[in-house]
Amino acid sequence: MSSTPHDPFYSSPFGPFYRRHTPYMIQPEYRVYEMNKRLQSRTEDSDNLWWDAFATEFFEDDATLTLSFCLEDGPKRYTIGRTLIPRYFSTVFEGGVTDLYYILKHSKESYHNSSITVDCDQCAMVTQHGKPMFTKVCTEGRLILEFTFDDLMRIKTWHFTIRQYRELVPRSILAMHAQDPQVLDQLSKNITRMGLTNFTLNYLRLCVILEPMQELMSRHKTYNLSPRDCLKTCLFQKWQRMVAPPAEPTRQPTTKRRKRKNSTSSTSNSSAGNNANSTSSKKKTPAANLSLSSQVPQGLGAIPNCSLNPGRDGDLCHSTAVTPSGQFKEKH
Repeated sequence: MSSTPHDPFYSSPFGPFYRRHTPYMIQPEYRVYEMNKRLQSRTEDSDNLWWDAFATEFFEDDATLTLSFCLEDGPKRYTIGRTLIPRYFSTVFEGGVTDLYYILKHSKESYHNSSITVDCDQCAMVTQHGKPMFTKVCTEGRLILEFTFDDLMRIKTWHFTIRQYRELVPRSILAMHAQDPQVLDQLSKNITRMGLTNFTLNYLRLCVILEPMQELMSRHKTYNLSPRDCLKTCLFQKWQRMVAPPAEPTRQPTTKRRKRKNSTSSTSNSSAGNNANSTSSKKKTPAANLSLSSQVPQGLGAIPNCSLNPGRDGDLCHSTAVTPSGQFKEKH
């Protein structure tokens, strides 16, 4: 039987370049599938280096992870940075979880210039607990992921809003302890709070304190300073930024345009202008060409001058008289 192009082992006579290449960009949901596989390959001996490599493979250097849920005392929202993400995933397994994976259903993708956003309103975080008892926990909510649009396609923002959760206990375990009321009472109690273990919740509360201290930790690691010196330098730099005046925007120099004189129009209108000036000079004379004596031709003219300084008689207004020679003379 001869091989056809539909045969996976078919070799083209035109060489390997005749075949169609695989798509260069993978789907964002496939990255979640790869993350699930990497979490399943975790062992009990996985240390901090393994978790750092895991976060480096799937999260950007400036990535953030946000969890929103509602507890008995009100709604909660925790946001951690890239340096605290590895420890978050490790605390999930430290709380008795043996398996962790995410299921995305009916997700929507939107492509932007430099990122891809995946919005899944029906996301389920499934955790398998081995202690204190064998329980499967399904945490449902909305997951919004933002991937970078490049070769690595790593997660830039992770926002998981938890709506509800369910704890499932196998019937076989209930049948084994059907005659033991104490065990049945223990099985009826929840082992998580909104699908999160106490280890994870305590770590998220601790991150509220650790997140602002990331600048101190990085400065201590970079410059090998003592904690007190790191705090002093950070506070001094923040004080400088608060005291420093805001930078004024640079203003472009305004260029003044010169008005061009139209010689043709001026010469043609010179005769008309002379006639108009002769007639208007009789009606109106510019103040710059007139002296004070011409303004008051007969006798003395009084110009009221009001000021806040009272005169001799206590009045606020007094008069200034102008003589025919142009000299001022005050009248009170």
